[in-house]
Amino acid sequence: MLETISGMIASGALFIGYLLTSLFPFLPDSLATKPEQLMLIIGFAGQGLFAMRFIIQWLKSEGEGRSVIPLAFWYFSIGGGLVLFLYALWRQDPVIICGQGLGLFIYLRNLFLIFKERRGDNA
Repeated sequence: MLETISGMIASGALFIGYLLTSLFPFLPDSLATKPEQLMLIIGFAGQGLFAMRFIIQWLKSEGEGRSVIPLAFWYFSIGGGLVLFLYALWRQDPVIICGQGLGLFIYLRNLFLIFKERRGDNA
């Protein structure tokens, strides 16, 4: 099952690579033939999104002079977590799949609780 999902992601990466090299002919042709090149870029992009959550939290806390977790923290957590989850599926890495999968559940649950509180739903 994991191999099938990984293969589908690799096919998607090849398709995206083909589109990118068609739209931007200055890009290397290998993006359309080697899915690992594009997936490496996607993996680093996911890690960048994930790291941004800490930078946002730090800047917000410094600005307020106390520890604060802004809403953007959870959005960057979900964005970075989803991209890293996709990358982990492609790599067929069960450790990262489990870690990011659980993390995604926690981030989404926190957003649910935040919106529930803002609505005034205490039940």
